[in-house]
Amino acid sequence: MTVRVRMAPSPTGFLHIGGVRTFLFNWLYARQQGGRNLLRIENTDTSREVAEAFDQIKDSLSWLGIEWDEEPTFQLDRIGDCRRVAEQLVSDGRAYEDEGAIRFRMPDEGVTAWDDVVRGRVEVPNETIEDLVLVRSDGRPTYNFASPMEDVWDRITHVIRGDDHISNTPKQINIIRAVGGDLPVYAHVPNIFGADGKKLSKRHGAVGVDEFRDAGYLPEAMVNFLALLGWAPDGETTIMSRDELVRRFSLERVSSSPAQFDYAKLDWMNGVYLRALSTDAFADRLVIWLGEHGYEWDAELVRRAAPLVQEKIARLGEFPGFAGFLFEDVDVSVDGDAEVVRAARDALADLEPFTAESIEAALRGVVDRLGLKPRQGFQPIRVAVTGSTVSPGLFESIELLGRETTLSRLASAAR
Repeated sequence: MTVRVRMAPSPTGFLHIGGVRTFLFNWLYARQQGGRNLLRIENTDTSREVAEAFDQIKDSLSWLGIEWDEEPTFQLDRIGDCRRVAEQLVSDGRAYEDEGAIRFRMPDEGVTAWDDVVRGRVEVPNETIEDLVLVRSDGRPTYNFASPMEDVWDRITHVIRGDDHISNTPKQINIIRAVGGDLPVYAHVPNIFGADGKKLSKRHGAVGVDEFRDAGYLPEAMVNFLALLGWAPDGETTIMSRDELVRRFSLERVSSSPAQFDYAKLDWMNGVYLRALSTDAFADRLVIWLGEHGYEWDAELVRRAAPLVQEKIARLGEFPGFAGFLFEDVDVSVDGDAEVVRAARDALADLEPFTAESIEAALRGVVDRLGLKPRQGFQPIRVAVTGSTVSPGLFESIELLGRETTLSRLASAAR
């Protein structure tokens, strides 16, 4: 049997990171089993559809490297098929018409049960399951009818989805049985919570794929981080390549407990991935990110600045705040520290060569002559040339700024 799973987003806006984690589990399982991963757009609720949502879904998944293996399908394209099945169920006595709609007749006695890979045995008393609308009075199928029917038609073997769908599962099982379909294996993975123990939402911070991409997270770091939300191969391994994730993934090790989204851990992990890049690869990522976000900064200067920040930032999006002084004017006053700033300007005015090494020697000489500790002397100089108390290496930054800009800023700050 070839494993067949499906990612089934609704085109109702941005792609939530919780849904993406579940899509990742589908992709990992399909790849680990040598199976197929399908993309299905569940657009039965047309009133909520967002025009560009489908393109956004595809772009987000592609950015993360979560591929699908066949042409994407849309549930609304199968309205006619759903209608025919519903009418056949009416003929078979398994459904009935109700004010223009068609309802499925759920069993009244016993239980509907399944062995969930993640949650174990689940049993639902049939008396608690109300008769389900299959087709609305306007002819559109409901989600709980279209979804299991597409699972049958697409020969889905494993339904891996969030545990908020558990209440839907007994309804869908009964429909699949009624049409003589093969039941898939169900695996309901845990929700993702914020640090406050509540379901992840915008009040916790970024929750959409586009938001994380805009912030400058690397897709490979996001995939690694998301894979560990509710699953772990052991109690120790944290950093794993895509190939290792595929090789080690198993549904049996997915936890049934809610996973916590730790933004600080994501920053740490992204920083690990940034520092693992070669200098050239890191510079390439910076140039691309800056271009995508409207920064028309000199690419060559970005590349020269890259080594100064690679060890210091956790996200590409931190670069403008950390090194923007290299590309944009700063205007600060050092007030009581004017003496050391003027002395620094005099020391650098005719310095040759104008390199980080000679700059460091000249400025240390200034600090020593004034009887200051290095931190006392260098900090006002840093503020004068970068506009901030936090920046890349001071001497390397001054070299990149160049003599003319550096002298101008020192003079302006000491006025």
